[in-house]
Amino acid sequence: MRGVHDMGGLPAGRCERDEHEYERWEKRVDALMMLLSAQDRDLMKVDELRRNIESLGADAYDRMGYYERWMHAIAQTLIQRGVITIDELGRKLAEQEARDERA
Repeated sequence: MRGVHDMGGLPAGRCERDEHEYERWEKRVDALMMLLSAQDRDLMKVDELRRNIESLGADAYDRMGYYERWMHAIAQTLIQRGVITIDELGRKLAEQEARDERA
């Protein structure tokens, strides 16, 4: 069965190859991925990132952007490896939301 991410052979239209300015959060997600996947740390493999992106449901996959999918996959991998817990992640997200609301 074809996954939502597998577009091979399907009509997809033109692929725009324009360079664009990345948002600050996108740069941070990219940096986080580089740090976690560094050979001396070995906290994440590219295969894990890909598997967790490909496991997204069609609605989530279509709704999310490129770096949003990466964020999801990074969080899932760290949870699966026992580096963080769902509770810890939830607390940190709530703390960040509270800081954002005050700003």
